[in-house]
Amino acid sequence: MTHLLRICAAWLGMLAFFPAMAQQVGAPVAPTGVQRLADVPYGPDARQHMDVYLPPNARNAPVLVMVHGGAWMFGNKAAASVVDMKIEHWVRDQGFILVSVGYRFVPQVDVMQQAQDVARAVATAQASAPSWGGDAGRFVLMGHSAGAHLVALVSASPDIARQQGARPWLGTVALDSAALDTAALMRRRHMPFYDRVFGNDPAYWRTVSPTDTLALGAPPMLLVCSTQRRDGSCTQANQFATRVTAIGGRAEVVPEDLSHAQIDGELGLPGAYTASVDVFIRSLRKAPGER
Repeated sequence: MTHLLRICAAWLGMLAFFPAMAQQVGAPVAPTGVQRLADVPYGPDARQHMDVYLPPNARNAPVLVMVHGGAWMFGNKAAASVVDMKIEHWVRDQGFILVSVGYRFVPQVDVMQQAQDVARAVATAQASAPSWGGDAGRFVLMGHSAGAHLVALVSASPDIARQQGARPWLGTVALDSAALDTAALMRRRHMPFYDRVFGNDPAYWRTVSPTDTLALGAPPMLLVCSTQRRDGSCTQANQFATRVTAIGGRAEVVPEDLSHAQIDGELGLPGAYTASVDVFIRSLRKAPGER
């Protein structure tokens, strides 16, 4: 009974920390003119699917790839907090294609396999982009929470993406990850669910840590963090950005006075927060012939 109570307490703690993930998820209603291609497969597993949102008359459109959160163990690519405002802002208003990626969960797979899922989805989307009216050379990755960790990991360690057939992308937006230095996270006091996700092997912690796997050739990164959190999200973002710039890369930190859930759900709403992400994404665009 004690063991069962501990399990229940852990799950309740996760749902309290990720409240948007606890909501009932239905198929999102795309704005008028936006076409949704649901459950496009990129692998054989039922979770290896992505939803694609197309603007009207897309032609050489930039592509935003979104990876949802959920403590690496749950979540949904169609959740309102994951896609609704991003469809409104980037697809309807700016003509982007949005790809919302599903992936397999712990304990079915481990975190490195999840990162490989993300990379494989990117490779499939790049190959499919011309048929959608998209430009395979103008991809931007974005992820929230666990998804932020995964996009940071495949960005820090480009070999993961190359091994899955993905080509380089323009940049990455990581929305409020507190696991950018995974090994340091696991060595200090942390929420119990991290033990289920990352286990107890320090060598493994380093292999899935963006900080420890950071290599030359990482794309530019924007690290958004919640100043309301008390578990080191902004501290890790600043430390990671320092590591990136020290090896000649580009990383910027945007601290926001928003909750962890709001960092995801309110991105796309008019205001300074969305504008700061827009500025970063626009800075990644290359004129014809520059690439």
